[in-house]
Amino acid sequence: MAATDMDQLPLFEVPPGRAPDKSKTKELPLRPLWTENKAKLIERYLYYFVLVTKHGTYIDGFAGPQRGPDNWAARLVLENDPQRLRHFYLFDRDGRQVAALNQLRNDHPGRDVQVFAGDFNDRVDEVLRPSVIRASEAVFCLLDQRTLECHWSTVERIAAYKGGNHKIEIFYFLANLWLPRVLASVRGDTARQWWGRDDWGTLTHMHGSARAELVSRRFREELGYASARAWAIYNHRQGRRVMYYMIHATDHPRAPGLMSEAYQKAVQPKEPIDQLALQLGIPAAQGSGA
Repeated sequence: MAATDMDQLPLFEVPPGRAPDKSKTKELPLRPLWTENKAKLIERYLYYFVLVTKHGTYIDGFAGPQRGPDNWAARLVLENDPQRLRHFYLFDRDGRQVAALNQLRNDHPGRDVQVFAGDFNDRVDEVLRPSVIRASEAVFCLLDQRTLECHWSTVERIAAYKGGNHKIEIFYFLANLWLPRVLASVRGDTARQWWGRDDWGTLTHMHGSARAELVSRRFREELGYASARAWAIYNHRQGRRVMYYMIHATDHPRAPGLMSEAYQKAVQPKEPIDQLALQLGIPAAQGSGA
């Protein structure tokens, strides 16, 4: 029987072993998240998770602001406190977006923020190397593509980079409402690069939730992630149209529960650090440190 979003692991529970993740996505959860707040989901999740890892590197493949500054993932994550993320690698190919990223970097002197102008698919290998990202570093990669910008071969390289260690955690945005129309209008090689296979045409006839489950399954079965789950992002607060699915792929046993909590609380005031430290079993001095 298909599980629901509410069947996700409770906050901070550690599941036994690495059993196959067969969870399903159910639309209209208790507190649905809408498009204008999707960046806040990433911010809230990393606010929780860096208290576990105590460090981390953030990669953003399509990092320019899509909406206003209050809903700009790169800025929200960079300004999260405590500042446990150490390195920020921000990519975009649009000149105006790159200018905004350079200004963001200049507004945060003392932080390691590096901006890469150009196609993320072509330039990501510049950071996927031991001299830049150590095998022991917790790494989070946001792939907030508009539709077909992120090649599947790029996702494969990111997933394979850390070998036997915890994989790079991926937040992969899958367009939903307009995807069939776009696939029907583009050249085959464009769709093939995005999907990584020749059967991309079958996606145009699938229900959105079935597509999201298929992509999640590919993350688990082809890319080897212990958990990959799809979270629906709606058109507005009371809307029923799913604009995106965010596929969260991770190897860390605490991550699914943290994402469940972040999804429900993304737009609520943040909990005090000491309160979270208590829930996580971290001494207060460690939880509140910069």
